[in-house]
Amino acid sequence: MIVDVFLLWHVYELTDGDGTRDEEKFIGVFSSEEKAKDAIEQLKGKEGFRDHPVSCFEIHKEKMNQPGWVDGFVTVYHG
Repeated sequence: MIVDVFLLWHVYELTDGDGTRDEEKFIGVFSSEEKAKDAIEQLKGKEGFRDHPVSCFEIHKEKMNQPGWVDGFVTVYHG
């Protein structure tokens, strides 16, 4: 049986002395999209999270026991 899970991330652009990059925080794995959205409601007013738009939260639906990147990947170098 293939089960869907919902991964919750918080992603925003961070600029510091090393340049600009995506700052990504993995928050958790949830059994439903609704539970992931409930987590967003719990977190959006907390320190750090409240300094960024709610749109910085991302929910990604994935399949349990199914590998990703099955075609491999390509590294893109910048600069």
